[in-house]
Amino acid sequence: MPPGARRAPVRIVLLTGPSGSGKTSLTGRLGVPVVSLDDFYRDGDHPDLPRRYGIVDWDDPRSWDHEGALAALLEIARTGRAELPLYDIPTNRRTATRVFDAGGSPIVLAEGIFAAELIADCREEDILADALCLWRPRAQTFWFRLTRDLGEARKPPLTLLRRGLNLARIEPAMITELIARGARKMRVSDAESYIRELAARPPVA
Repeated sequence: MPPGARRAPVRIVLLTGPSGSGKTSLTGRLGVPVVSLDDFYRDGDHPDLPRRYGIVDWDDPRSWDHEGALAALLEIARTGRAELPLYDIPTNRRTATRVFDAGGSPIVLAEGIFAAELIADCREEDILADALCLWRPRAQTFWFRLTRDLGEARKPPLTLLRRGLNLARIEPAMITELIARGARKMRVSDAESYIRELAARPPVA
């Protein structure tokens, strides 16, 4: 069959950007079904986890289950439902699962720092609606990330500070790479307006 002849009923919007760029807070305001790609992190005792500064490097895509995330998005795009893991960041492990239901929405947001890893796959599978890279000034990203991580006790404070400073240093290069992978750079307010408009469009047959 020609491309597009069996278009998936649900389209995926991949939402990426540096940690602390506002992905989770944005999705919480939109009222659109959301898949948190952070739930596909590997357990902390996985033998192949990458390490940096003597600890697991959770900013390295090798710490994350690419194949599992893609399989879940494919199932959602085709059926509107999937069983997803629930990951507990402080203890570094999956603790449960949940049944995700798109509820008839024409789009589903998949957000996380590794979302760009899925752009080429989702485009090839013809389930991609768009891929956005959220952006705001680097100092804001650093502050929001640090206060969030401290508030959630994700890791020891010194580890969080050291990680945050390193992420701030490499943030411009990270955004450049995300754009090169196919994400469109967009401020949070613009992304919110755009996604609302996208969700209101009638499904394409």
